[in-house]
Amino acid sequence: MDDVKLKALALVCTLTPSPKPSSSELLARQVIQQLSSKGVECDLIRVVDHTIKPGVHTDMGDGDEWPRIREQILASDILVLATPIWLGHPASIAQMVLERLDAELSETDGQGRPSMYDKVALVAVVGNEDGAHHVTAELYQGLGDVGFSIPAQGSTYWVGEAMHGTNFQDLPETPEVTATTTATSARNAVHLASSLKKMPYPAS
Repeated sequence: MDDVKLKALALVCTLTPSPKPSSSELLARQVIQQLSSKGVECDLIRVVDHTIKPGVHTDMGDGDEWPRIREQILASDILVLATPIWLGHPASIAQMVLERLDAELSETDGQGRPSMYDKVALVAVVGNEDGAHHVTAELYQGLGDVGFSIPAQGSTYWVGEAMHGTNFQDLPETPEVTATTTATSARNAVHLASSLKKMPYPAS
């Protein structure tokens, strides 16, 4: 699969604007590092730094920066969606991204297939409480619904002890189990994206 050139885009859904550090971005960058080591061209966007209007259309009008982000998604083979856990759910920005992706249900490519076919999605989750599996499930459903494919073990996460305030970015080093999971999810995403590039989903 070395002859297949892949691109990946990470959308970081932290509520924290740049330049403040973000645990979600840290984990997303670790995913990107793994993807890059396998020859994938990667880019990252912290969504909160852009004007994304609420809505379920590809373009919500004057000032909406989603169309430019959407173009980057369309040009990518792998989407990494990274979010913190808030009140047991994905961050509101992650939900907004899914709502904007809802527009893709009525968008098609040149073969009449859904616009997000042949694209792979990974999920990265951080938080100070349990709930990573629940958050991953919520994001998986939305991503799968609009046409993304989910690789085997296609998520990575870190959650701290309940009732404690330690953040992922405050750890002296990444726990081995998280690092291993990140590497596995990236490896499987590259395998699936390469396979879909060589053998795309059939047109209806």
